[in-house]
Amino acid sequence: MIKSRLLIAGLIAGASAIAVPLVTAVAVQDTGLAPQDLAVLAGLIQLVRQDYVHPVGSDELVKDALKGMLRRLDPHSDYMDEQEFKDSKADMAGKFGGLGMQISQQEGVVKIIAPIDGTPAARAKLEPGDAIVMVDHTSTQGVSLQKVVDELRGDPGSKVTVTILRGKQEPFDVTLTREIIKVASVKSELEPGGIGYIRITQFGGDTADGFKKAITDFKQGPDGGVKGLVIDLRNDPGGLLTAAVDVAGDLLDGGPVVSIHGRQADDQQSFAAPAHGDMLPGVPVVVLINGASASASEIVAGALQDRHRATIMGTQSFGKGSVQTIVPLKGHGAVRLTTALYYTPSGRSIQDDGIAPNVVVEAPKDQQISGGPLLREAALQGAFKNPGPLGPTPGANTTQAALSHEKTTSSAPIKADLIGKPGDAQLKAALAYLDANAGEQAKSTGAPQTSPDVK
Repeated sequence: MIKSRLLIAGLIAGASAIAVPLVTAVAVQDTGLAPQDLAVLAGLIQLVRQDYVHPVGSDELVKDALKGMLRRLDPHSDYMDEQEFKDSKADMAGKFGGLGMQISQQEGVVKIIAPIDGTPAARAKLEPGDAIVMVDHTSTQGVSLQKVVDELRGDPGSKVTVTILRGKQEPFDVTLTREIIKVASVKSELEPGGIGYIRITQFGGDTADGFKKAITDFKQGPDGGVKGLVIDLRNDPGGLLTAAVDVAGDLLDGGPVVSIHGRQADDQQSFAAPAHGDMLPGVPVVVLINGASASASEIVAGALQDRHRATIMGTQSFGKGSVQTIVPLKGHGAVRLTTALYYTPSGRSIQDDGIAPNVVVEAPKDQQISGGPLLREAALQGAFKNPGPLGPTPGANTTQAALSHEKTTSSAPIKADLIGKPGDAQLKAALAYLDANAGEQAKSTGAPQTSPDVK
């Protein structure tokens, strides 16, 4: 395994990934393959080149062979040619001509994991769980996920029509205008009574600074301090691992945030909070999650849950707990390979199970997306099951660690355009919980009690 890795964003379901330095090629003498195996592959390529009904270049055949080999491993491993690798780096920079949604594929069907707030997909009211059955009136059935992504991208200002299948409804067309996807990932508001609300739409390069600034602004607010905090990670598909570690670290005083474990020694990494990182010591925190909260969102929720720093409310998260390593190949694109799994501070694997809330709060039926329960990691073709916990962790709460195995009621997420709005029932429940908690603290200290207005 190659060393000196850098943490960057991935492509699918907000998957955090790791980049490794450029390599010229995969050395044949180091593959461990028998010569006859290599001969079969080379012979088949030659057979297709010579006898297939239409001419096919050897470079295209090699590319397709690589894609087929990697895609059968799991939903997140893949081979990217030069153009696809270039596009993926545009994704990582958070600036590209697109629609603003995370998508994945289940048995050949492309489905939306989550639209990102403030993007064309969100404004068109596309929903988690929507199936994209056609792009510009061409079927997506059996088409590779990367190919669908390429078709959805385009020059800013250009239009694309997607045909959506939502639950039992008839398919319908939605025409969207592509934009440069560059949105602020943190939105915040201080409620009357000193309850802070921070919405993180995705974990990008600006998230850590935005989160820290929001808390700083809250502490300088007119109510004289923060009496409670809601962190809203619903419909957040994830993003940068470093951003997730920084956000969790702003509410923890030292200790573990997340660890990574794989087959190789270089795949064993641990990430900790700064020694005096908690910006709101003693202030109660609620984290809201749902089935569209994935990857980096699950890392934050799992860390704050295991460390007893926050109460997790909502419904079961997506369950994307794997790490992808990106290996650039000189002149031949790059490989994205699943190499490790994320584990919470108590040693729980996020993979498949996701994070179960301490307090289950489902969105009311009239606020749920109409397509029904959301696609989860476990339903993706080739997804591997939760491997179980790591060895006993000193000080870990076994009851808390068992939460991930208590499957909560399958529930459709809240409609994206209701998140954070006055009628948002899950947010109301979180604010009421904090209001009661703050009231109990006020009783114990003799401080005057206040009741925040519910959004």
